[in-house]
Amino acid sequence: MHEQQPAPACDDMADVLIIGGGLSGALLAAQLLRRPGRRRLLVVEPRGELGRGEAYSATENGHTLNGNAARMSVDPDNPDDLTHWLQQQIDAGQWPESAEQGVPVAELFPPRGLFGRYARQRLAEAERVGAKAGSTLEHVCTEVVDLQVHDDRVQAQLQDGRRVQARQAVLATGMFAAARTAQVGENSLNAAAIDPWDVAAMRTIDPQGTVLIIGSGLTMVDTLVSLQLAGHRGPVEVFSRHGLWPHERRQPPPWEDFLEADPSLRSPRQLLRALRRQCRLALAQGIDWQAPLDTVRVHIPRLWSQASDRERRQFVRHVRPWWESHHHRSPPQGAALLERLRQEGRLHIHAASLQRVEPATGAGVGVRLRFRGEAQATRVEGAALVNSTGIEYDWRRVARPLPQALLQRRLIRPGPLALGIDVDPQGAVIDADGAVSTRLFAMGPPLRGLWWESTAVTDVALQAKGLAARLTREPESSP
Repeated sequence: MHEQQPAPACDDMADVLIIGGGLSGALLAAQLLRRPGRRRLLVVEPRGELGRGEAYSATENGHTLNGNAARMSVDPDNPDDLTHWLQQQIDAGQWPESAEQGVPVAELFPPRGLFGRYARQRLAEAERVGAKAGSTLEHVCTEVVDLQVHDDRVQAQLQDGRRVQARQAVLATGMFAAARTAQVGENSLNAAAIDPWDVAAMRTIDPQGTVLIIGSGLTMVDTLVSLQLAGHRGPVEVFSRHGLWPHERRQPPPWEDFLEADPSLRSPRQLLRALRRQCRLALAQGIDWQAPLDTVRVHIPRLWSQASDRERRQFVRHVRPWWESHHHRSPPQGAALLERLRQEGRLHIHAASLQRVEPATGAGVGVRLRFRGEAQATRVEGAALVNSTGIEYDWRRVARPLPQALLQRRLIRPGPLALGIDVDPQGAVIDADGAVSTRLFAMGPPLRGLWWESTAVTDVALQAKGLAARLTREPESSP
């Protein structure tokens, strides 16, 4: 185990320091505030509002959740919580556009900005509950750039020069969107690309110019929405390694949980064969193939955690692209826009891998791509370039002060297959020497390597509840 430096004197110590105040940090804070007992919480988050983070700071109504209201409750004990909240908002005239979707409230796909307001309101309610017991929540509006873990406390260095200390700390850093995250080494793609959600920047593009998009997942769908809102009417060329794109999320009827009925299905190959059989059976009965697929979701943490490293690598290499396009599906509005652009001949999605970004011969940008089945790379030019490659899960590649500091101090190590960071099943961080921390924890997207699916609202809500219970027990003494 690496040596720990002696802790400095501490005059003002929090009980829990939450690093990151997006959805993960806000849900954890809410769970802690609602638990019995008196405690002081610090949340360090550079954004002005807690609960929004990267995903729910969107300001355009066109950028919606990719799950309907019935799937997106922040209360793990009440799956209808968001549905009820939305009904109240609609009744109060706060979301008149909801009528355009023409479906019951539980099936609505709300704007991400509205969902951020919902998360913030639930946190405010928890603050009022906590205040009755003497608990407090302080939002420190800056960024943690370094961290030290001692036998009896954790000390964080803030970007503004201050230091804060707590008995326990949680890495609730959320997602590192590839389009907004500087990466270790040269990142010419982001240097040349427009932010997928920056509608104002897209208004500066020639409306008839060709836009090049790298990546064809849900961020690409967001990009199409942004371009539409910006008034772009020209061609859009999308490039990704497999040339797949998200299916539309529909509302299929219930289907028997075939994995629960047959626990012998364990390996990725067995799962795929059984799932294909179930989907063919559904189609033969006139039922949407998404019905059997949706039963798999609850079993993913178990299947992933019990898989061998070899099986995990096989899944990531051979199955992941199809899992992403079939499971991480597009909201109906985005899917309809994508299909309309394809039918109009304005949108083309190609199987090609990016080799490099090159200077354009004139105004605009150039990229060199290797199309599938071709040995030589081809140069393609456009009026603008967008990085829609999704989320960066490998913390070694994230050129942000805190991830780099944690790696240099050997306080963390990469998770399985370099996805996120390594933790024990209860969220305690495992350091570079394999020691399980009693002071430092993590939740949300950093746990990708442990559970595979660790970004959905329901995943994060359940993790917040479990971690809050662990944190409110007396911390173990360090060996």
